[in-house]
Amino acid sequence: MMTNQGNSVNIKGGGAKAAGAYHHGDLRAAVIAAGLKRLEEGDAGELGLRALARDVGVSATALYRHFPDKEALLDALADEGLRRLGALQAQAWLKAGGAVAGFKATGIAYVRFAHDEPALFRLSFTRQMLDRKEGDDGGEVAYNLLRAGVGEALPGVKNPDTAALHAWALVHGLAMLILDRRIEWDEAKVAEVVGLTFGGVG
Repeated sequence: MMTNQGNSVNIKGGGAKAAGAYHHGDLRAAVIAAGLKRLEEGDAGELGLRALARDVGVSATALYRHFPDKEALLDALADEGLRRLGALQAQAWLKAGGAVAGFKATGIAYVRFAHDEPALFRLSFTRQMLDRKEGDDGGEVAYNLLRAGVGEALPGVKNPDTAALHAWALVHGLAMLILDRRIEWDEAKVAEVVGLTFGGVG
């Protein structure tokens, strides 16, 4: 369900690439990986082009071809976060077998992603990224999966877009309550709450 546009990276297998370790043409991916690694390690304050250029072993001017400024870099990191969220939700959907169980699993995956990667989650949802082309937004995967889940879990719903927004708002609110430490992380409780949120599924 995910479309690979050549910029998606996986930092779980070792984080940012060492200086000189990337192949020609992979500089953009290496810089994104370095930025994600800094976010993961709580070093979000050092997400400038110069800092990331040092991480991958190139000059800052080498990055301008891919990122004209820091805002473009932050947008790329936010988009990658949305892609990763969509991929995790798609995996959860398939593992649960789709339908109602899959719908619930996507909600739990959403909250778990926020808990596991709070800095990336916050960045992904605070960047506006207004100049997006249709089909080029990493968030589309997550939203389209949510809308499909509404159709399967809540057959007969009159307005699937409104129902999807309702489910998204509630699960996002739960994630933010956990991130803001208003409630403690408890995956069993999260599953229970998400079950109620997504159509009264127990």
